[in-house]
This record gives sequence, C-alpha cells and structure tokens, in this order.
Amino acid sequence: MVIRVVLGLLLTIAAGLIVGRRLLTLYRIARTGQPVGGRTPDPRTAAQAEAVEVLGQRKLLTWSLPGAAHFFTFWGFNVLALTIIEAYGALFVRDFHIPIIGAWPVVGFLEDFFAVAVLVALATFTAIRVKNNPKTEGRRSRFFGSHTGAAWLVLFMIFNVVWTLLVYRGAQINTGNFPYSSGAFASEFVARLLAPLGTSANDVIETVALLLNLAVILGFLVLVVYSKHLHIFLAPLNILFSRRPNALGPLLPMYSGTTPINFEDPGEDDIFGRGKIEDFTWKGILDFATCTECGRCQSQCPAWNTGKPLSPKLLIMGLRDHAFAKAPYLLAGGEGADEAALAGVPDAAKAEAQRPLVGTSEWGEHGEAVGGGVVDPDVLWSCTTCGACVEQCPVDIEHIDHIVDMRRYQVMIESEFPAELNGLFKNLETKGNPWGMNASARMDWAAELPFEVRVVDGAIPDDVEWLFWVGCAGAYEDRAKKTTQAVAELLHLAGVSFAVLGEGETCTGDSARRSGNEFLFQMLAQQNVEVLNEVGAKKIVATCAHCFNTLKNEYPQLGGTFEVVHHTQLLNRLVREKKLTPVSPVDGGQRTITYHDPCYLGRHNKVYSPPRELVGALPGLTLTEMPRNAERGFCCGAGGARMWMEEKIGKRVNTERTEEAIATGASAIAVGCPFCRVMISDGVGSVQQGMEAADQVQVLDVAQLLLQSVTRSH
Repeated sequence: MVIRVVLGLLLTIAAGLIVGRRLLTLYRIARTGQPVGGRTPDPRTAAQAEAVEVLGQRKLLTWSLPGAAHFFTFWGFNVLALTIIEAYGALFVRDFHIPIIGAWPVVGFLEDFFAVAVLVALATFTAIRVKNNPKTEGRRSRFFGSHTGAAWLVLFMIFNVVWTLLVYRGAQINTGNFPYSSGAFASEFVARLLAPLGTSANDVIETVALLLNLAVILGFLVLVVYSKHLHIFLAPLNILFSRRPNALGPLLPMYSGTTPINFEDPGEDDIFGRGKIEDFTWKGILDFATCTECGRCQSQCPAWNTGKPLSPKLLIMGLRDHAFAKAPYLLAGGEGADEAALAGVPDAAKAEAQRPLVGTSEWGEHGEAVGGGVVDPDVLWSCTTCGACVEQCPVDIEHIDHIVDMRRYQVMIESEFPAELNGLFKNLETKGNPWGMNASARMDWAAELPFEVRVVDGAIPDDVEWLFWVGCAGAYEDRAKKTTQAVAELLHLAGVSFAVLGEGETCTGDSARRSGNEFLFQMLAQQNVEVLNEVGAKKIVATCAHCFNTLKNEYPQLGGTFEVVHHTQLLNRLVREKKLTPVSPVDGGQRTITYHDPCYLGRHNKVYSPPRELVGALPGLTLTEMPRNAERGFCCGAGGARMWMEEKIGKRVNTERTEEAIATGASAIAVGCPFCRVMISDGVGSVQQGMEAADQVQVLDVAQLLLQSVTRSH
C-alpha cells in the first residue's frame, strides 16, 4: 500500500512540475501579444457558446462520422474524470468510492459505457487517418502538413488510458475492492478473464494497472501541453473569448492596443496591422496555440483546392511555430533589450527573430514555410476571404482577421502588394469606383427603363419606402446592369416606392478594406455614411452581396446604422405577400437550374433560404443543388479583392466552381451577386469554350428569372 502511495504521488508531483512550468511559459508567450478590447464575454452569450460549441460539439458534428467519434471521446474523458478521482482515492484506500454517487450502479455503467465508446472512437479515428493518409493522398488529405506522428501517439496514449483503466477495475472486482455491485459491464468482463489467475495475482495486477493508469494519464497530460492537443484546454478559452456575431460578422477596425486608430491624426506609436508576431493580440496568439490541425479549414479552402499555396491550417500552424520559436527572444525583452539580457537567448531564437513575418518563404515537403518569410506573399494574397475556414473551424479561430491584419501592414506600411491593386486604389481614390468611371455615368442603367427612377435630392421623401443601393458593379458593369434593371422593374411592378442616390453614391469600400487599405476604406465609408445620414436613409436594399455586407455589418462602426436587406430577401418577401406573382414558366418550359451561394450573402450573413425560395416559386424551374452548397458553398474567387487581381497559380477558382455547376446538368446557373456573376460567366466562357453562345449554360441573377416569370404574366 505504501508503494502505491509513494509512486503515485511522485508521478503526480513530477508531472505537475513539468506541466505547471509549461503552462506558465505559454501564459508568458500570450502576454507578449498586444492588448485587445471588446473581448470581455457577455455571460449569457458565453454560456450559450460553451454549451453549444464545447459541450454540444456543434461544429464537429457537422461532419457526422468524425464528429460522432470526437463527441464520444470528449464526453468519455469528462465522464472518465470520475475514474481519475477513484484512482487517486484507491492509492490511499483500496475500496475507496466517491461520496454519495460512488456506489451507484448507473455511474459504474456510464464509466464503462464511455470507456468502450472511446475505444470505438479510436478505431474510427484510426480508419479515418489511414484512409486520409497524406503520404498516399497528398494535398487531397486534410491532414497534409499536420503533425501526424504526434496524432498517432495521442491515439496510442488514449488507448493505454482505457485498457489500464479496465484492467485495474477488473482486478478490483476480483479482490473485492470495486465500489460498484453491478452496472460496470466492461470491467466485469475483464474480471471474468482475470479471475482464473487467483486473488494474489489479481492483487498485484490491481496495483500495477492502477499505477500504470495514473502514469499514462500524467504522461498524456505532459504530452498535451507540449503538442497540438493543447486545444483540449485552450479550445473552451478560445471559444469563450471569440467574437460571437450572427454569421461571420464584420471585419474589425484597426486598433493600436485597445484604442481605434485615428487616421486623421494617428499616434506615433500606433501599430498599423501586423508586421511582427508580437504585433498580434493575445487573442491572436491564443488562436494560433488552439489550432487542432484537423484540416477542416484546409479541405474547404478554395485557394488550397485549386493548387494555391494558401492553407488556413498551415498558415495558423506556421504563425504558432514562429511565435513559440521566437518566444525566448521576446521573453528576454526583444528589440528593446540590451546585450546582457539577450546573452542567454538560444541562437535559434535569435535567428527566428530575424525572419520577416511576410516574405518569400523556403518551402518544406508538406507545404510549410521552413525558412525565409513566415508567410509567403502568395499565401497572403491568395485568400478570397470567403469565410469557409472560419465557418468550419471547431475552435473558432479567426483566420480572416489575421490575414487582413497582415495585409494592412503590407499595404499601409511596406507598400508591398500585388501590382494590380495600384489601379484599384487609384480608381477608388479619384473616381469612387473600381472601374474608374465618371460619377455622371452612374444612372446610365436607368435610361432603358419604361419609367422614371427617382433620384434623391435632399432628404428622402416620406413616400419613399426603400433606398435602392445600386453599387458600382450595378451601375457600370454591363452584366450587373441587367440585375439592377430587373430589380427596379420588379419593385415598380410591386408598387414599392424606392429611390436611388445616383451620383451621390460612391464605392462602399469592401475591396479596399479586404485588400488591407483600411485608410481608403475609412475615407469611402465615412463619405457614404455622411450622405446616408444626411438624406435620412432608414431602409436600404442592395443587389451586391459585398455592398450588402458592408452597409449592414461594417457601417455601424462609423455611425451608419440602417435596416439593410439583400434584393433576394426583399423580392422573396414581395412574392410571399402576393405583390409579385410569378405565373409563366421561365423561357416557356421546364428547366433545371442550380444556385451558387455568394459567400458574402451566405456564410457571412446566413442568407441561404430566400434565393432558393424565390427559385422554387417560379413555374417550370427545378432547383438542383451543387455538392458544395449553403454553408459549404464554394467561392467564385472574387472576394478579398481577388476580383481585381490576376490568378497566376494553379487552377482558376471560378473554373473549379463553374465545372461543379455545369456537372449538375442544369441549363442555367442562378446567382445573387454581381461579382459572382462576372466570375461564373467568365468560367462558363472558359469551360464551354468552342460552343455556340446559345448552347452555353446561362448565368442569370435570381431577379432576372423572377422578372421573366412575372412580366409574362402581366
């Protein structure tokens, strides 16, 4: 008995010292990050997030098989925490049981049920990893670039926890020290296997297996704090301090510390974006350390799926590894430290400190940056900000925020960005639109309409219900003009009073902000907010998903709070209210159509149903979904200012999406965003090159389809 106590306590003290030292180091590393405001969780929101995301495993369960395996593993460890209490109690009192509940058969049953469930989950994880082995699957594997050796070791350690648990419990039954009279079915099964060995042998087995169980648990604990399985402890914290908007929410303004940067009079010490790892906030460092390397983000990323070097997973892993490698240098005082303070810093940490955060990288065999810049420019600028990574991440890592913050530093401090953006920035600064067109041409789209479109002059009249935000594409791009005209005609037919700003509109600044030019975004956005507030705008309808997102989610940061809807939402409402009645089949007959979800309408704002309901209301149309739709919809390639940049690496994103749409057999592709329309239309032209235009798949906005059905019925 004394040996049990001494060995058990020695193991615990040793592991406790190692784990405690590591946790203190991790805390100090997180403290090297910048302070951040707005992260104090609302108690109700936090409780709901922890209940749904952590306890309920919501995001994990969207992938049914691995999600279920993780669910039972998670809850298995929670329930099996009772067995750890029992194990420590048995060190001192051989027939120890937890007070009150420690002899209930139902508790013994639950402990054994989850022990067996964890074993089944381990078998499932093993099968998944064998099937998705990066050595055979390459980039197609979501584990490509992950630390697979550590993952296998963790599975082995969990297996050891369970079998040693069942063996010592089985031996306890045979020695008469087991606290449960019934219910523990798996332990009873092991007891029957051990019974022929006799009481003396079982007595030894009980002690050895008990100490082995504690040793494995403590060893596993040490492994966790030194590996990516640190997420076991950090995930609840990361979710607790995550932003909890509806859908993905807006980009955050630029902060220096906890204070928003005043671009008219910035402080001398203000930090613009992220130029060094220590420029990230402590929440950013927490994000990096929480990554599970599961690869769900990687599997859904449009850049990675089309041969680009950007993997959201590898990006976060690279930033994490860089932060840890540079930590000794930062903890010794970093750039401001004298030579004496840095004398004890390892040379490797000093070398890591010299690496640029963004710069040409030297690549490893698994797509990771092993030298040169931590983040290669091709990685940084491949992102379309579609949000698939954030949507899929089970631990709420905010990939897009970090990418845009690094872009901000590159654009505003280093002036290092793709050359094509020079034209975009110049056109936005001088003309107020990406095309560089004159403001006098903003109303040209209305010339062909059979009625006059009201233009706001002064305050919006009381009889005008909606301000129609046309947007730059809707005003200048020929294909998008057709959508603008269709929406105007439909509102007119429905008797909805609306008006436009005409030359009073300027670009919302979406592309400027997502390309990292926050100063330009602020300039454009403040101008629009001033105009909208001056005219008394209250209700706005927009056809561009990017304008819709910016007006709805980001203008409130600048004092512009309005009711903003997408045109598919408003048109669907008008159909439901019988103000618009689609009667005639589109194109006069039966037709199959597929719908492409705009990222900034879908994932960024959770608007999935209205466009589909509209299509479903049109006679003669049958909607067939693409394999990647709704929450898992695949980007068209235009977001994140990629609309204005050349795509020089890998397969074009719009080609990948267009091929998926055409493969459904649909004769038309419905869209709800002018950027998507441009990209998908160009994709059709490329994929179906050589076909007559009349034989190619059509690309139409949902509003155009509705207009065809409604006008033919009048």
